[in-house]
Amino acid sequence: MQSSGIVRFMQGLISCPRLASFLRERLDSKYYLGLPLTAGILTMAAAMVVFMLLARQTVDGDAFAATSMHIFEWLSDLKTPLLTDAMFNMSAMHGTKGMTVLVFIVVVVMAWKRYWIWLAILLMAVPPGAAINAMIKQVFERSRPQLDSPYLVLHDYSFPSGHTCSSTLFYGVLAAFLIAHTRSWRLRGLVCMSAFAIVAVIALSRIYLGAHFLSDVLAGFAEGIAWLAFCMTLIHTLVGYWQERKTR
Repeated sequence: MQSSGIVRFMQGLISCPRLASFLRERLDSKYYLGLPLTAGILTMAAAMVVFMLLARQTVDGDAFAATSMHIFEWLSDLKTPLLTDAMFNMSAMHGTKGMTVLVFIVVVVMAWKRYWIWLAILLMAVPPGAAINAMIKQVFERSRPQLDSPYLVLHDYSFPSGHTCSSTLFYGVLAAFLIAHTRSWRLRGLVCMSAFAIVAVIALSRIYLGAHFLSDVLAGFAEGIAWLAFCMTLIHTLVGYWQERKTR
């Protein structure tokens, strides 16, 4: 009886003209308040949930602690001078100074090509995202990993990873830009995988050098995805609103 009542209730919702119209609008890929907004909100919400779960584990006792130690041990067995140099370079390239240079180069190119919307997304995503990451570190005050022979000895806080967050934002914007300017689904897939691979290597470099736990880099990635989704959704919605006003 209860199940049949639920079925009738759902059928009534689906058959409701206003609800059906609302759902169609939310899934309309050409409407600025449609699928892009829906996808952006869902992506941001999902990333925030992941981040909060990781943060909860960090406060209550890191569930990934044992996994982190296994990763530290595994990486210790792989250490070679060549690999260490590569990890140091990858980490340095995506630190504060390195990211500043990378963002500046892309800003110049986008301004030269007059990609003003993408320039706004980049400037809204990366520098403020790094600042938010620094503030979140002060909230959790998690100490760096205590290892016997780390390559990096840092005295600031560990959670979440700033390198992972900033690189997620930077390469996320570049990947979205390239996807928006190509029609080939194969190239789009390659762009997504390449961006993810670069961020993964950066995150791994931070663990390799002893600067972060696994949960730190996972939280940095989730934080970056959430902020990137917010920035892109907000600017896309504003641009769509302005364009609709011009056509009226």
